[in-house]
Amino acid sequence: MISEAEFGERVDEAFEAVEYALDEVDSDLDYEAGGGVLTVTFENGTTMVFSRQPPVRQLWLAARSGGFHYQYDAEAEDWRNTRDGSLFRPFVVEQMKIQGEIDFRWL
Repeated sequence: MISEAEFGERVDEAFEAVEYALDEVDSDLDYEAGGGVLTVTFENGTTMVFSRQPPVRQLWLAARSGGFHYQYDAEAEDWRNTRDGSLFRPFVVEQMKIQGEIDFRWL
C-alpha cells in the first residue's frame, strides 16, 4: 500500500488531469472540486463523482453505470480497479463518452 503522502499526490494528479481535460471539451458541462471530491455535471443532467478515500487509500468513482474503487498501481502509473483489474484512465474516457456524450481525451 502506498503512503498517505503519495496517495494524496496521486489523487491530486488524477483530479488535476481530469479537470484539465474537461477544460478542453467542447461542451457546456460543469465541474466542481472541493473537500476531496470532484463532481462533473453533464449537459444531460447526469453526474460523475470522483472521491478520495484516504483510510483505504483508494480513488472512488460514482457514475451512472455504478460505483468503482481504484488503488494506485505504480507499475502502470495509473489506478487499477479493485474488482476487475482494469485501468482508471481508459475507463474514465469511455464513461465520459457513454454517460456525458463528450469527446474526453486524457493527456
